[in-house]
Amino acid sequence: MNIGEAAKQSELPPKTIRFYEEIDLVKPSRLGNGYRDYSPSDVHTLRFLQRSRSLGFTIEECRLLLSLYADDRRASADVKALANQKVAEIDRKIKELRSLRKTLSTLAENCHGNDKPDCPIIDDLAGEHRQ
Repeated sequence: MNIGEAAKQSELPPKTIRFYEEIDLVKPSRLGNGYRDYSPSDVHTLRFLQRSRSLGFTIEECRLLLSLYADDRRASADVKALANQKVAEIDRKIKELRSLRKTLSTLAENCHGNDKPDCPIIDDLAGEHRQ
């Protein structure tokens, strides 16, 4: 199948599919005219990548997941360890985002929001802390 059909079936844009080919995550065959020819297996790989990326895995983590998927002798413990690392990373990011939200919310609460130039948000961004 052509890249348009592979894109439709995998729910990935053609540009992303070309990028995945460029970095050797997917390797479609080529027709005599040089056009890419995606097999059902290629589409399956693209769907695997789309789902992995949607769960926050990096390209290199996806590469590792694909190698684990292809390995019939893989240990599920390896896959679980990778998933647990991702969960820990997500938890760290959530904590970071909550802290950012709290700081920004406090700054917004302390801003009078009127027509005067004094603004604790700008002061904080500029590193100036007025009393």
